[in-house]
Amino acid sequence: MNASVGVDARLWREDIDGSLAHSEMLAAQGVISETDRDAIHGGLNAVAARIEAGTFEWSIGLEDVHMNIESRLTEAIGLAGGRLHTARSRNDQVATDVRLWLVRRIDALVDALRALQTAFVDLAERDGHAILPGYTHLQRAQPILLAHHLLAYFEMLDRDIGRLRDCRARANWSPLGAAALAGTPFPLDRQATAARLGFSGPMANSLDAVADRDFAVEFTAAAALAMVHLSRLGEELVLWSSQEFSFVTLGDAFATGSSIMPQKKNPDIPELVRGKTGRVFGDLVALLTVLKGLPLAYNKDLQEDKEALFDAADTLLDCVTVLTRLLPACTFNIARMRRACDDGFVTATDVADYLARKQVPFREAHHITGRLVGWCIAEQRTLPSLTLEEFQRFSPVFEADVLQAVTVEASVAARTSEGGTAPDRVRVALLVARARLAEAR
Repeated sequence: MNASVGVDARLWREDIDGSLAHSEMLAAQGVISETDRDAIHGGLNAVAARIEAGTFEWSIGLEDVHMNIESRLTEAIGLAGGRLHTARSRNDQVATDVRLWLVRRIDALVDALRALQTAFVDLAERDGHAILPGYTHLQRAQPILLAHHLLAYFEMLDRDIGRLRDCRARANWSPLGAAALAGTPFPLDRQATAARLGFSGPMANSLDAVADRDFAVEFTAAAALAMVHLSRLGEELVLWSSQEFSFVTLGDAFATGSSIMPQKKNPDIPELVRGKTGRVFGDLVALLTVLKGLPLAYNKDLQEDKEALFDAADTLLDCVTVLTRLLPACTFNIARMRRACDDGFVTATDVADYLARKQVPFREAHHITGRLVGWCIAEQRTLPSLTLEEFQRFSPVFEADVLQAVTVEASVAARTSEGGTAPDRVRVALLVARARLAEAR
């Protein structure tokens, strides 16, 4: 019950890096000798080599990653190993390890999210000229370019990256030197250890340094929201790959057949991304629940922070990685998407806008268009199929130019407002997206 090594062993690299920085500083401050420092460094590097080689034996009896490494170090170099823990507690040690691990993991996640953004831009450039219905309430609403739809996810992911970077900035402060909770009488140079580990500086309050897990909650919240975005993509891929939509075919590597129905091609990967989102929500709630009743400073409850944090980070990275591979393997049924625009009166708003440009009050224009659509439904007609005379049954304001205004292509081209779906706007948006990706490198 008390042991955590089964979970926190993955912090071994951060634990060794923290110990190297701590022992370097202790020697520089005259707390330990340079001879002891050199022995500690040699021993820690040897332990790291064994862990990397898979020959290090983790002991549950030693409870955690810290004591396992320190014990093996002391076995190897003797008394010098026992001096490593001078002016340090496992409380500030684990807080340092977890922050250092998270900062590094955020960097990897940002790189992965940039790769997924690139996959969206590549796909938008490849097939983005296709026109499909845009939806509200899952009802066909207005026609849009596929590229415009895909670039919406680019923007979502950009906000996710921003949140992760914000979290990184707040996580990147060093607890090392706070000791158990109150600091230490030894003449530490906390600025030096923070700088060596790449932190922005030491945390200001020793109690807060060992008790704080805000960074873990903040990261998991950011991960949960990123998973929401991936889940929405997964949901659309599930819908779009269904026979009812038939907008996209997933690559065979990202779908499976049924064990009993040979005609099935199940969108397993998008479904799994959608399902795994719940895991990360649970991780966030678990962390909040652990923290909500803790008095200052360190409590053993905080041992429960790592499973949720690790799971959220692993799940997000896995899902981002697999979707980056999935997107290029999607084949869009461009003709089917275009036909769907003809079936759903997606240019009805263009009819109302046409009347409004002719000085008909928009509410009246909306009413006229509604009656027109109702008649089309009853007569099984589409807006582009109507003659000028049929339009004029509903308003004498209609002129010959309405016949062009109600085409799907004209509707898309007309959406020229900033951020709109008009081809010229989307071409610029793609160029801007490419430039943003290049700038981020």
